[in-house]
Amino acid sequence: MKTLICNSPGIFEYSESAIPELTEDHAIIKIRRIGICGTDLHAFEGTQPYFRYPRILGHELAAELEDAEDLSDFQKGELVTIIPYFYCGECIACRNGKPNCCVNLRVFGVHIDGGMSQYVSVPTYSIVRSNGLSADSLALIEPLAIGAHAVKRADIKPWENVLVVGAGPIGLGTMEFAQIAGANVIALDINESRLTFCQEKIKVKHVINGSHPNVIERLKEVTNGDMPTVVMDATGSLKAINTAFSFMAHTARYILIGLQKESITFSHPEFHKREATLMSSRNATRDDFEHVIACMKKGLIDPTTYITHRVKFDEVKSEFAGWLNPAKGVIKAMVEVE
Repeated sequence: MKTLICNSPGIFEYSESAIPELTEDHAIIKIRRIGICGTDLHAFEGTQPYFRYPRILGHELAAELEDAEDLSDFQKGELVTIIPYFYCGECIACRNGKPNCCVNLRVFGVHIDGGMSQYVSVPTYSIVRSNGLSADSLALIEPLAIGAHAVKRADIKPWENVLVVGAGPIGLGTMEFAQIAGANVIALDINESRLTFCQEKIKVKHVINGSHPNVIERLKEVTNGDMPTVVMDATGSLKAINTAFSFMAHTARYILIGLQKESITFSHPEFHKREATLMSSRNATRDDFEHVIACMKKGLIDPTTYITHRVKFDEVKSEFAGWLNPAKGVIKAMVEVE
């Protein structure tokens, strides 16, 4: 079978290897779709935390079930996706129902080799049924679940003013689930085409270009002077994360979804006087995956609108670097595997 390996930042190579053998408590799946996410792009750039090379990327997947130790609950060939956060089941986080931040977490395509291959072996517990969704939709459940998990962490109340910083796929999903929760969503990005996408495709009412000098004035204008009670970062940019502390209302919650390598800094007096809350949101749980699927089935969200670029698996090596160029207008690149 063919596999694509990121040997070092900026370097991809195809290789041939054997189809994995079936092992205990695992399943073999045949990859059909691979969504390209920020983690993959950052790994290619060499800026992704928790990362070592060489590595097979890819964790946003749609696949056909090829084989499993016990097929009683499945049918061979049925479409599935996976929850790509492989956990130990024994640590403090797992015992508290939070396998998404397991002490011994191994994320498929990050800590261990992922899905840029024709076949892969995954733990049986990670498999999620298609529920009639298309391969394209299945490959987009995972990034949407990250947004859904962050919205759940934020405990958003109807009609709260929620600022989402970053209009990439994770930010877009966060906006969608914040709107489903009843929030008044404000999108902030420095890319005008992405802000236009927010307005036209997911019906975000208020958009602000973060490169303009009057961001705080615009936020006051659209919140009737209150400022956002929830701020959510989906950029992973140190500058954006640090700047957004100044966008919080008194009593606000600030949720960090994006990830970067450096230390964040903020004014303790300004943070303290707001009695503000700072929290991270890492990955997602099965409940989040099921919530995303339910919303898709109800027509509350159409993830296929995010797909702006399509390539065949054989074309990934030649096309990948171009997806880092903002001028290409990439929201979501989707890889089709034969």
